Amino acid sequence: MREDPKRPTTAPFKRRTFLATAGASAVTAAAAPASAAGPHKGPADPGPRDSVARLLAMPEAGRGVDWLRSALQVAVELELSTIPPYLCGWWSIRDRGAEAARLIRRIIDDEMYHLGVVCNLLVAVGGTPRIRAAAPIYPGPLPGGVRAGVTVYLSGLTRSFVHDVMMAIEAPEDPLALNDGAPPTIGAFYGAMLEGFRTVAPQLSARGQLSAHIGSDELRPVETLLDAERSIDIIREQGEGTSSSPADSFADDHPAHYYAFGEIYHGRQLRQTDTGWAFTGAPVPFPDARPMAPVPAGGWPSPPAPVQQVLDRFDTTYTTLLDSLDAAWGDGGPRSLGTAIHAMRALEEPAVRLMDTEIPGTHSTYGPQFHVLP
Repeated sequence: MREDPKRPTTAPFKRRTFLATAGASAVTAAAAPASAAGPHKGPADPGPRDSVARLLAMPEAGRGVDWLRSALQVAVELELSTIPPYLCGWWSIRDRGAEAARLIRRIIDDEMYHLGVVCNLLVAVGGTPRIRAAAPIYPGPLPGGVRAGVTVYLSGLTRSFVHDVMMAIEAPEDPLALNDGAPPTIGAFYGAMLEGFRTVAPQLSARGQLSAHIGSDELRPVETLLDAERSIDIIREQGEGTSSSPADSFADDHPAHYYAFGEIYHGRQLRQTDTGWAFTGAPVPFPDARPMAPVPAGGWPSPPAPVQQVLDRFDTTYTTLLDSLDAAWGDGGPRSLGTAIHAMRALEEPAVRLMDTEIPGTHSTYGPQFHVLP
């Protein structure tokens, strides 16, 4: 992100890679409202989740520390919810050196970093992230009622998946289209949290926050209001609902998420022309992808025993990942985070094996379900 010359020049947060691994094997949890379709194999429903519309409807005078904690838990769920579909798209690409694979991998890294940031923010104001309890069910809506009408599902990479899921999640705000009846956007939600931090100016504690050096990237504790502002600015500028020009997100030559997915969908890089921004740049060939079918509500019906074994192995590891992330921001600290990273590394192999296994009677293949085991 660009540094504002008017702001104090304290050490900035680095932008990417919260839980990415050196071997490009990365995964994390996801979240969706309890009303999402299909049976849930996870724990009992923790109770009604906050809606973004309800949180934004709260008068500013009532937005205290408790409001910030509630909003940040929804932010945790939002960040979690995007990663499994993005991972399925990335895992399905056969050539990881393809431009589309590079773009999606960078976005996954961004989302994992965002997850770490909002977890640290929540801990900073005295909350505890609830990750396993917010585990997702696919297909289903995004948490909190944002992007109403968007159904998030798991699939291999296709143009329709890029358009209907990836771009739909990341679509930027259009101020001219906003009205009192419009569903809330991710960008508006983060903007409200930013103003909440500025208004409340809560006392921030570094106790229980995580620091992690992953390659050249870093997750750091949020200790000051400036840290909190920069953290939220990073998330917004990387393309999750910001209404700014695409140019604002090109400081490091990386398009914001919506525009990166747009490059894959349109097959061209985004460039500024005499008449505005357009996908008219260098070609971005659509990659050869494993034909993973969309996971149906409730998961794959009656899969063959060998497939069920791989599904169970994936879900066991996924459940370990969620438990380890909960523990990491509980009292487990770096050791639990290390366990989570180990679990993430173990997810890619069964996922790709499923994507290489044809569904009987079709030309499509299986894929991971991201079920939480009891």
